[in-house]
This record gives sequence, structure tokens and C-alpha cells, in this order.
Amino acid sequence: MRSKKPSIGLTAVLAMFAVATLMTGTRAAAQTENVLYNFTFNNNGADGIDPVASLIFDASGNLYGTTNQGGTYNDGTVFELTPQVGGVWTETVLHSFQGTDGAGPGRNGGLIFDAAGNLYGMATGGGAYGYGTVFELTPSAGGGWTATVLHDFAYGGTDGAYPSGGLIFDAAGNLYGTTNWGGTGPCTSEGNLVGCGTVFELSPKAGGVWAERVLHSFGHGTDGTFPVAGLVSDATGNLYGVAYEGGTGPCSRTGNPGCGIVFELTPKAGGGWAEKVLHHFNLTDGGWPVGSLIFDAAGNLYGMTNGGGAHDWGTAFELMHRAGGGWAEKILHNFDESGSSGASPYAGLIFDSAGSLYGTTSAYGAGGYGTAFELKPTAAGGWTEKVLHDFSGSPKNGTSPLDSLIFDAAGNLYGTTSGGGTSGWGTVFEIRP
Repeated sequence: MRSKKPSIGLTAVLAMFAVATLMTGTRAAAQTENVLYNFTFNNNGADGIDPVASLIFDASGNLYGTTNQGGTYNDGTVFELTPQVGGVWTETVLHSFQGTDGAGPGRNGGLIFDAAGNLYGMATGGGAYGYGTVFELTPSAGGGWTATVLHDFAYGGTDGAYPSGGLIFDAAGNLYGTTNWGGTGPCTSEGNLVGCGTVFELSPKAGGVWAERVLHSFGHGTDGTFPVAGLVSDATGNLYGVAYEGGTGPCSRTGNPGCGIVFELTPKAGGGWAEKVLHHFNLTDGGWPVGSLIFDAAGNLYGMTNGGGAHDWGTAFELMHRAGGGWAEKILHNFDESGSSGASPYAGLIFDSAGSLYGTTSAYGAGGYGTAFELKPTAAGGWTEKVLHDFSGSPKNGTSPLDSLIFDAAGNLYGTTSGGGTSGWGTVFEIRP
């Protein structure tokens, strides 16, 4: 077992310990992985490396994503993959970041489209103050894309620093996201940092300007610390997310209070937002939640932790509404470094139409470098894990997927690996049933 939690930096995450396992993993039959693209750090220096964020499709079936490094200035890229005849995919780098407009885009979160086809995302560092940016990419009539910085994080006053996770829109066109540091909450257990992270809103104004408002500053104690994932909204506009540390759950083996929380932010009638902690992780039920949450049709929340649980290597969990109010947690799966299960998930889960959950682990599994898996509900109320693919680090296989998966219309899964492939700099892959 791991005996000590590693420190959390700009990109956050790795983790820990204890409870009884609910199910065992099985191997999937007839799953085929195809590497669609190998990142090379070549292409005249323009190609990206280290893809760590989830992908998105456009209406034409093209894939879009980001790389954390590489590109013309080695500060990361936004790329498009276009399918060609014969199953080949062609990469186009839409934008190379150069520090002043951001650096390290998409850490633990991907891109989103607006209705007009513009792309939005966040860069973990860079910008005017060096603490990250929110950016927009707009397609030009004659081809190409134009990058615009919507906000430079300043890490001063109330502003956040080092944005993490992805963005979401509300119905009015406002953007919401999180920063890993910053805000006004004291961070005394982390060396008296100014702020343990924020939830923010960006609102479009006349003339193309966007105004930022900090909705919540995390400050340790019962509150969470270091939100590292994107947000999800319910039908009434409440926001839900996770903080990697903090809360009241005992974390005795780390020396730090709190193994992370699940939180809700609710808009107040007179303005402002109120935070409510829905769950405090305590190692036995998981520790250090990562990845965005998702809802099911009944309004229950699902997510993963990077550590904790029965084997100290993370969990998949559900938070259910209690009849009398509040939320109850249920562990769906305990990840394990031994055997075939996979360990240390870094991302969120997705549902298929039948109610099964899909995700990735960053380590272990039969190939040693992580897995893509399915969690299927059973008639008895439990969940069974099935490993769909083992990442092995071979020349034709990636290593350490750190992102969420996505489906296409035919039910195929797509994702990225942060390493591996023919050049060792990461891949885009497809898994077909």
C-alpha cells in the first residue's frame, strides 16, 4: 500500500487507502483498439505532445482536443483530427500557445463548442500574469482559427490561479469553471498560500469583453481545497464539483486534514452563491476525487477518486439522494494494482444508453499502463467491472490515459493517452466493440 500522499502541484493528483471490495474485474472479449494518431513532436516543430484532456466531436465527425506541451512554442496546442478514406485520420494544429496567450491547455479538462462553432477552453499557465487563461478559438472564413484570451487569471485580490478542469455554459451563454489555487480563502495547511482555489463565472459583455466573477473561494477546514475538475449543472442552475483535498473526513496517513469533498453551489435569491458540502471522503470510501461528476436520470451523482478505497488505488462512487434529505455514498468499484482491474483513475465517468459507466485508469491492469473499463449494473444492485482494453506501452499502444472517454453515434469509444505510441509522446485511440 502507498503510505504517503504526494504533494499536489499545478496539475494535481496521485493518491491512497482502505474498505471491503464489492466486485472483481473481468476481461472483455472482442474489444479492438485502434490508434488514430501518434503525437510526434515533429511536423516542423508544430505537433503537440502529452495529450491529457478529453476529446469532442463536431457535427461532421471531426475530433478536437488539446496537448499539454509541444507546438511551435512548446506551450501546447489545440488540434483537429479529420477522418479520411481507409480509416486514416489527419491532424491539423489549429493553435500553438506561446505563453502570452496561455500554456498547458486542457489539463484535466477538454474543449467545448458554442452554437456558432467556436471553441472554448482553459490553459493552466501563461497569460498576462503567468497564472493561466480562458481562451476562445474562432474559425476564419478563409480557413484557420483565431485565438482570443477571454480572461487572464491574476492570483491577486479575489481572482483565482491555475485553472483546472473544463468549462460549461449556462443557457444565457455564461461560462463556469474552477481554478486550482487563488481566491480569498486562507490555505494555512498548505504553507499559507493565498487561496485554495475558486469557482468562477465569465459573462459576455458588449464589445466582445468578458467579465469574471468569483462565485466561491475555497479555504480548507470543513471547506474543500484545490478543485481540480470541471463543474456540472442541474436543471435549476445549481453547480456541482469536487475538491481534491479538504473537508472533515480523516486522512490520518497523509498528515493533512481532509481527503476531499463533493460540493454544491446554489445561487442565492439576493445575489451570491452558497456552498454546501455533500460528502466528505475519509480514505475508506475513497480519497482525492478527480474528474467531473455526472448525473443519472434520477439526479444521482457519479464520479471517481484517485486514491483510497479497499486497495488504496481509488474508487468509482455514487452519491444518492436520501429520502429525508442529504446524500448517501455508495462505492461501485475499488480499483486495485494487483490483477487486471487498473488503478489510479484521473478522470470522470460517462454513461451509455443502457446505464453502464465507462472510464479509464492511469496505471496497472494487465498491460501495466492503465485500462479502459466498463462498470455494468447487476440485477442484485451491485456493479461488475469489465476491462475493455489494457494499455501496454508497446510501439502501437499508448500509456497512462488521464482523460474521460467519449462515444460516437455508433457506440465506439475515443480517448487519449498521455504517453506511448510510436514516438512515446501520446496517442488518440478508438475502442470498437
